[in-house]
Amino acid sequence: MAERPQRRTRPPKHATVTRTERLTPHMIRVVLTIDSDDRPEIGAYTDHYVKLLFAPEGVSYPEPLDIEAVRRDLPAEQWPRTRTYTVRAWDEAAGELTVDFVHHGDEGLAGPWAARAEPGDGLYFMGPGGAYAPDPQAGWHLLAGDESALPAIGAALERLLPGAVAKVFLEVPAPEDEQKLTTAADAEIVWLHRASQPVGAALVAAVGALDFPPGDVHAFVHGEAGFVKELRRHLRLDREIPRDRLSISGYWRRGADEDGWQATKRTWNEQVEREQER
Repeated sequence: MAERPQRRTRPPKHATVTRTERLTPHMIRVVLTIDSDDRPEIGAYTDHYVKLLFAPEGVSYPEPLDIEAVRRDLPAEQWPRTRTYTVRAWDEAAGELTVDFVHHGDEGLAGPWAARAEPGDGLYFMGPGGAYAPDPQAGWHLLAGDESALPAIGAALERLLPGAVAKVFLEVPAPEDEQKLTTAADAEIVWLHRASQPVGAALVAAVGALDFPPGDVHAFVHGEAGFVKELRRHLRLDREIPRDRLSISGYWRRGADEDGWQATKRTWNEQVEREQER
């Protein structure tokens, strides 16, 4: 019996920091220029994402980065750590990829990197992936998320056509974390300020109290896994929205970094689906 060929990991793409901008107290924008040979295919979705690669402290790799060689020759604790971020914008002509980073001081990995980033700094990434874009045939759109979903929701709003109807709920820590969002749609954008409430509590209450407009809804709900679970139950069971009209998933989970969350995310989602199909 012939051995099954091993699937090779696609080589990571290289980007260089072009400029950075502090959008709000907790959001940093980094614009990356992608090498001409590594230009990604972006445009089908508004939730396109890339997996950024960060070397552990004190570890460096030969250039160009060869993931397979790193995994073959180095112990696992020296492999790059990945962090998943939404593509906020893509300028194909300039080869510029815009990524917005939530920043909470020295907490985390990617946020502190973004705060330190300077023009000329290099970064490798994998992807893009993606699955959602607002359906132009939908009767109306529901967009809800915390600050981690703000880039994808901002991109979705920019994609909506004139005359489209959207109900948008965005939860951020405080009023100064609001951003100016542009759209041609008839969009009602509600900013919710978390203050001392648990993450997502205000979102669950706001969506639960919403008087749904008539017509087919296409919904995008992303953010912390706990409140996403609650809204998934509400939208699937209470509002009876078909699964194929929902893009809903936890970007992160309280008490876990991305490594821990990604290791358990599939099991978490499967358990949620079982609970909500009963």
